[in-house]
Amino acid sequence: MGTIIEPFKIKMVEPIRFTTREERRRILQEAFFNPFLIKAEDIQIDLLTDSGTSAMSAAQWGAMMVADESYAGGRSFFRFEKVVKELTGKKHVIPTHQGRAAERILFSILGGKGKAIPNNNHFDTTRANIEHVGAEAVDLVIDEGKKPSLNHPFKGNIDIGKLEAFIERVRPENIPVGMITVTNNTGGGQPVSMANIRAASEVLHRHGIPLFLDCCRFAENAWFIKTREEGYADKTPKEIAQKMFSYCDGATMSCKKDGMGNIGGFIAMNDDALAEQARNLLILTEGFPTYGGLAARDLEALAVGLEEVLDENYLAYRHACVEYLAKKIVAEGVAIVQPPGGHAIFIDARAFLPHLPLNRYPGQALVCALYEAGGVRSVEVGSVMFGKPDPATGQETFAEMDLVRLAIPRRVYTQSHVDYLAEVVLDVFQNRDQVKGLRFVYQAPFLRHFTARFEQVEP
Repeated sequence: MGTIIEPFKIKMVEPIRFTTREERRRILQEAFFNPFLIKAEDIQIDLLTDSGTSAMSAAQWGAMMVADESYAGGRSFFRFEKVVKELTGKKHVIPTHQGRAAERILFSILGGKGKAIPNNNHFDTTRANIEHVGAEAVDLVIDEGKKPSLNHPFKGNIDIGKLEAFIERVRPENIPVGMITVTNNTGGGQPVSMANIRAASEVLHRHGIPLFLDCCRFAENAWFIKTREEGYADKTPKEIAQKMFSYCDGATMSCKKDGMGNIGGFIAMNDDALAEQARNLLILTEGFPTYGGLAARDLEALAVGLEEVLDENYLAYRHACVEYLAKKIVAEGVAIVQPPGGHAIFIDARAFLPHLPLNRYPGQALVCALYEAGGVRSVEVGSVMFGKPDPATGQETFAEMDLVRLAIPRRVYTQSHVDYLAEVVLDVFQNRDQVKGLRFVYQAPFLRHFTARFEQVEP
């Protein structure tokens, strides 16, 4: 049979409040055209992020009930540590309250002025934490990864030639760490091949530079390797993930994604001296190293989630859901990043709204239009998120792509929800000429998209 059904049944439900278009128009205006500022109760389908929004399993909830909430040395930490060590093969496991805390600790130690950190694509919090300490975040994704309509099995790959040239130009002593984000969220949830991870590892290590993975969607990346890369079809997702981690020296993770939890993260590494520095900074800002800003019940839930996420039935269903949505909207002419990503659909907002110039932020305009049309909350991944005013001239710099991400929470929505979502996207598409542009009326110096305020501008 060709239909891939949800590999779970529903035990508990949560009500959705339905709103009218008139209500949503008012709500949008009161939120200054930034859906981050809209109350969750006013959202019908929430695709703002897949981070911390998963539905936890009965096994996860059960594990939470037997958690050891001791301040230091609780057994829940050691259960979590064992799972992460088995997965990553790393000597040191340091829990944090979420991924950006792991990034802040790592780059507070390794970053600083004059330092530069390459990646395929840094995501927003990674870039912000690097830049906050005065270092430079550099994107070196392959050229294919910058072309939304182009079909390529591993558009998240880091460009090995560009990496070599970057190291030669910047010099190894100014590059404290190299990174690869799996999957590459900024570039459309696109995977990185095992061959590319291995090649990047060899280049960096030849120059004495450690490799860290931003591994918050490691299981989805492993599934893409299994289904797309020669030589891995007979390997389990866990075996593939372990192979990925074998090429790196450490990893940062937001466990709110493929950890299947509502909160949590970690840093894993082999370097004893770096781990000691990280733990000292962790104690200062997060908590004791055996809880790291988390309740023990969260550590228990994550220990279970990191195992459940590698189930092949779950991963097959997860990717089938994303592909199903992609096919429905692409068939009617909507341009997306091809092929569909592992956790989300990324709509090409510039192609969707060609009448809006870059300084009217087509991605943010489309995000607002989707909410007004059907109560769908999504997020702009483009010039609002990654653009910024030039410090010398004050002129706005724009991102290479303006995308709108529809991030699918894990085990939350059913096929009928996805059918409704497709209807909303297509309704906006059919009336796209009426979508108005936006301009900033307020922006913060870092991560401006979270709190930015806008006003509409007539076409």
